[in-house]
Amino acid sequence: MSTTSGAAATYTPATAAESPRRVPILWLALLATPVAAANNASVLILGDMSSSLGITTAGASWLVTVFALSLAVAIPLFAALLRRRGTRTALWLSAAFVAVGTLLVAVSSSLPLILVGRGVQAAGGAGMMAISMNLAGTARRMGVISAGSGVLGAVGPLLGERLTGAVSWRAALSILLFTLVAVPAISRHTTKAPPTEGRFDARGALLLAILSSGLVLLPSNPLPALAVAAVAAVLLALHIQRRPDGYVPAAALASRLFRSSVAIALVLSASYFTLLFAVPQLVANRAGWTTSSVAVGQMIAMIAGSVVTLGFAAASGRLGQFRVRAIVLSIGALAAVAAVFAQSAIVLFAAIGLAVFSATGANATQSMAAASAVPDRQRPTSIGLFQLVYLMGGALGPALATMLVLH
Repeated sequence: MSTTSGAAATYTPATAAESPRRVPILWLALLATPVAAANNASVLILGDMSSSLGITTAGASWLVTVFALSLAVAIPLFAALLRRRGTRTALWLSAAFVAVGTLLVAVSSSLPLILVGRGVQAAGGAGMMAISMNLAGTARRMGVISAGSGVLGAVGPLLGERLTGAVSWRAALSILLFTLVAVPAISRHTTKAPPTEGRFDARGALLLAILSSGLVLLPSNPLPALAVAAVAAVLLALHIQRRPDGYVPAAALASRLFRSSVAIALVLSASYFTLLFAVPQLVANRAGWTTSSVAVGQMIAMIAGSVVTLGFAAASGRLGQFRVRAIVLSIGALAAVAAVFAQSAIVLFAAIGLAVFSATGANATQSMAAASAVPDRQRPTSIGLFQLVYLMGGALGPALATMLVLH
């Protein structure tokens, strides 16, 4: 089954009144893409945040890790909410999370409260992403969202640095507010779905959240994180056997297409987000560039890689699944090799451009492949689980970059 045809009818009982082609794609892109800018805005301001809060750079990186981890854990939760309560409920709840989380980040003086604010912000952003991707419907439209996220993600580091210089780092961490602009327009295209039958699988959701957290914390706390992840994985496997249609559908895990899609997404996402944080330091160390020059160079490279994703996603149906996967994996590997061995700033920037293409290209194409691997009613759940795995790479990246380069 081709990626495009498999996703062409992506709507479910929870969203049956909301055709994926009914909501204009630009509104969906505006809803989802500020999340990437919000996540990447902290790439060049870890030093400013650590100085302001009186902590180390590694400590400040927790503001990034918490955002990415909350984003990953919350996206399947909102996918479940979409399935059970419809888009309108999920949309306005996401907006409330974004507003409250941003307020906490803006006014809190203690690191724990700021971390809570970042987590709440990210949960709202996860809802926006889940809604946008569920309403996208095809690889071509998904490519617009994924490429837009890449472009906004590319602008994020420079925008964060400029906002920090002009206002403060708190302003840089408030970029996610821009997603609220799209909420009223998308709400007009949605309906409130009737409640679905059956209880919410709270135990499955909790076990998956614990497993995800343990895996993300492996680079910083290997032994405790491994123990937590192992126990959670065993308990989750047993739970899935008892409840195969629960929070983690057995049909998805049984599908080779789904498993291979999420594995590709995790590898390429982790590689991209590691390079996102490592390349600025590598360029500064190996080529002596200033922070502002690095920000501009990285932005240009990432925009170029993201724009290419648009054409790639549109052509993916003609290329076929094998060629699509070969392309994104080969380019992702080339990006990693270049980052390890290159001494030239230009080659290092090319590495991040290739990395963003491989990750966003995989996100656009493999998410639709994952959605096509399960029955229609489970497609929002499948997309949510796929995005959890993809965003786990976003949580692992800063930790890996800190361990390997930033120290």
